[in-house]
Amino acid sequence: MPEGHSIHRIALQFRANFVGRRVAASSPQGRFAAGAAELDGRLMLESVAVGKQLFLEFEGERILRVHLGLYGAWDFAGEISADATIASAGGRMGQTNQRGTALTGYGEEIALDFAASMGAPRRLRMAEQEKEQGLDEFPPPPVGAVRVRLLTDTAVADLRGPTACEVINPVRANTVLGKLGPDPLVDSGKDAEDRFVAAVRKKPTPIGLLLMDQSVVSGIGNVYRAELLFRARLDPHTPGREVPEKQVRALWRDWARLLEIGVRTGQMMTKDDLSGEEWAAAMGSQADRHYVYKRHGLPSPRGRGNVVIEDMGGRNLYWAPGWQKRPKPRTET
Repeated sequence: MPEGHSIHRIALQFRANFVGRRVAASSPQGRFAAGAAELDGRLMLESVAVGKQLFLEFEGERILRVHLGLYGAWDFAGEISADATIASAGGRMGQTNQRGTALTGYGEEIALDFAASMGAPRRLRMAEQEKEQGLDEFPPPPVGAVRVRLLTDTAVADLRGPTACEVINPVRANTVLGKLGPDPLVDSGKDAEDRFVAAVRKKPTPIGLLLMDQSVVSGIGNVYRAELLFRARLDPHTPGREVPEKQVRALWRDWARLLEIGVRTGQMMTKDDLSGEEWAAAMGSQADRHYVYKRHGLPSPRGRGNVVIEDMGGRNLYWAPGWQKRPKPRTET
């Protein structure tokens, strides 16, 4: 399933190529014909990601909400921007956000390490992994079961296989956003950090499940969960209320840092202190980007023993018992 960094990159791609332009909307597959008709011919006003959900705002208080789920992906084609910097001006989202005020988008500009700059038409698939290829004609014919196609005079975006795809109004958007935990790229202040800390420390649920709970924190999936807990040296089975506040705050700040790297590079890079040569190798190999994810049976990068795999909440959990420890219980005074 695409994690938060992928959805933020998709949102930024829409900002670069669709926001401020009138969009022709259709449903080649036919399953979204009514929703596409509501959007067809409207100006796209804003594009914002919150965690794993994408919100595309159109004039007339129409908002396209998309959750890619396990199998969804966006394909962009045409004169798409694959250049280094996409400005992140403040958003609106119909005056809704996670706390009921104006959604502010991403704050500062984020430099993106896309593969190429503007030039010949190209096709770019954006999901958990990104793939780029040349394009012979524009717009290209729809390939496969395209739920919705968004088309301008220079760019097209095709959506396939989403878990959720619906046109909603600002009231409904506010309801959806209100159920999501904070996202560091949307809510970067202390209030968001405090919300995360409070949500974690009041629950007996294992921290390994809480990090995957989108009502606690937005955007973390299986890869980032495993890596964040390893970096924190924290046993995934530790109840949230037993994790010291200082360690919970450190988790939030580390998530904010890793998310920014993921948005900028397009890769879930979770290793620190790599040389230039090591960084280049890691950009081309998932095995070199992570400490424990999908490395079960191999020696732990730190501490003793091997990386293990087990089921937690119906998902594979990778961790290193010889390194990751449960905090000592607090003593009453």
